[in-house]
Amino acid sequence: MSNAIRIHSFPLSGHCHRVQLFAGLTGIGHELVPVDLAAGEHKRDPFLALNPAGKVPVIEDGDVVIADSTAILVYLARKYAPDWLPADAVGEARVQRFLSLAANEIANGPAAARLVTVFGAELDAERAKATATYAFDLLEGHLTGRTWLVGDRATIADVAIYSYTAHAPEGNVSLEPYPQVRAFLKRVEDLPGFVAMPSTPVGLAA
Repeated sequence: MSNAIRIHSFPLSGHCHRVQLFAGLTGIGHELVPVDLAAGEHKRDPFLALNPAGKVPVIEDGDVVIADSTAILVYLARKYAPDWLPADAVGEARVQRFLSLAANEIANGPAAARLVTVFGAELDAERAKATATYAFDLLEGHLTGRTWLVGDRATIADVAIYSYTAHAPEGNVSLEPYPQVRAFLKRVEDLPGFVAMPSTPVGLAA
């Protein structure tokens, strides 16, 4: 895989999973480079030379280095899989709406709730669950009568939303009230090239 991108990643991170999932769905050749977060590998060189913020994921594509899962999805779509990011202004704006949802309400909702239960993070679990409810209520309404979040095919919007939504139950956030969301998750999982993120029993990684 001499032409493969390198994905610096942690297997239990939904942000990292988005990148790996997108690479799998689009057939982008890649090599996973594990980063030992427990040992603090992400907070020292040589990792900090790639991302001074000290966070995963980071990709290397030849001489190009990009951090942040959303930025990576946009880059990979534009360069390798343009069908996954609309080129028209309206379509791109609609995708951006869900990239923003993923970076805000999803990150501060189900992702934060999962950080509490799985990793023992000192965050406000009830606030995170309330934010998750708000986000999933929005998604449930939007997905009614729709197959995908934007347009008539999967885009990076669906990839960005999938990982932490699918793993919301690990943060004690039930998906039972959201049949449209659960059906959406199943559609993503049925796509060719789908890659699952490992499930983590509560407290295992704490």
